[in-house]
Amino acid sequence: MIEFTDVHFSYHGTIRALDGVTFTIGEGEIVSLMGENGAGKTTIIRHANGLLKPQRGRVVVDGTDTKNATVAELSRKVGVIFQSPDNMFFLQTVYDEVAFALRKFGYTPKEVEERVSEVLRFFGLERYRDRSPFTLSGGEKKRLSIAIVAAWNPKYLLIDEPTVGQDVTYRRLLVQLLNEFANEGKTIVISTHDVEFVADLRPRVILVSRGRVIADGSARDVLTDEELLKRASLVMPQVPQLLRSIPKSGVNFKLLGVEEGAREIVRLFSRG
Repeated sequence: MIEFTDVHFSYHGTIRALDGVTFTIGEGEIVSLMGENGAGKTTIIRHANGLLKPQRGRVVVDGTDTKNATVAELSRKVGVIFQSPDNMFFLQTVYDEVAFALRKFGYTPKEVEERVSEVLRFFGLERYRDRSPFTLSGGEKKRLSIAIVAAWNPKYLLIDEPTVGQDVTYRRLLVQLLNEFANEGKTIVISTHDVEFVADLRPRVILVSRGRVIADGSARDVLTDEELLKRASLVMPQVPQLLRSIPKSGVNFKLLGVEEGAREIVRLFSRG
């Protein structure tokens, strides 16, 4: 469990990033932190693995106050993937990038080989094992950055802006991968302002604006609340927007998926 209790944090003592943030994330949840640029999403992620420490309040991970633990200690349990994959690469091959942390964490050579091969297969990167990570495509780099952290099997996987610059194919693959992780019992936390991606993933949404939590609920409820979204400088996903525009009474516009929306349209027009 990750617990934020009345967390306050300012950069350089003047730029307020978090202003009394309180929430709890349970084991096995998929949670999306959403809000405008500068809302505090990345700052929350950096607190969850101890890169930043609360100036007031507490962050507790499975009973451990992050103020009393090093980043290295927390990283065994809380893996973070930041927005730019290139910032995570510093070795000559894809294989070595994935193997690096496993070696540091004390895995045997046999365990390293087995785990790296398994992870590269899972992420569709096996044929690139001897390639430089810098020669991969944007989507492949993003998958590799997640693979590097997933390799040591952290309990919590935190991903900052996973869809920036990525195409539709990658976004669909990422939804599948995150659901598979959750089915394995991992807790997934993503930071994003990509409402269409979240509409497909349908996680719990924690909406943040100006360093404060302004909503916490299902994607279906939060992403169809126009007033809340305005406060966070976000727009409603396309499917509920389309359903709201249909001049029929009784429209259920709290539907996020394309298939759901299509079924609702068919239902409405079949009534005449």
